[in-house]
Amino acid sequence: MKWKKWLENWDMTSLRIKTPFLEMDWSPQEADKNAAWDLYIELLTRIATQPLAKEHGDEKTALDSIFSLFAITRDVLKKHSRDAEEFAKIAIVVLNQVIRPFTAKWHKESINGAFENDKICDTFRNELEELQKVLVIYTKMLADMAGVEDLTSLEDI
Repeated sequence: MKWKKWLENWDMTSLRIKTPFLEMDWSPQEADKNAAWDLYIELLTRIATQPLAKEHGDEKTALDSIFSLFAITRDVLKKHSRDAEEFAKIAIVVLNQVIRPFTAKWHKESINGAFENDKICDTFRNELEELQKVLVIYTKMLADMAGVEDLTSLEDI
């Protein structure tokens, strides 16, 4: 299967990836599967993919959790090194094109005291919900890459 087809299967064609990469074979190796599993578990157990009810949680803590995905992903990439190239291709793109715009915007807002304003907190939570939708798909993609059962819908929440 080609990368382009794999991304189409997950409705993630909005990711901006150069055509030469899209035409490459998608063929995860054991290191890719292990790296995907490592990040899959992190995403599955974080606010990145879990609902944040209005009456619960804290916006700054949620933002910090999303931001921590950068360090976690870097650690996974280092741990599995060059042998996890397929994993690296999707992980880097998702960090830079999906997660970074959200954290960059909200980090600055947070520094400026935005989370003291209920209306801005509501906006944050709405945007977090939109981000979570994409990250749930990403989590499912990682399950596919890891060759494991998708547990994103395991709980009746």
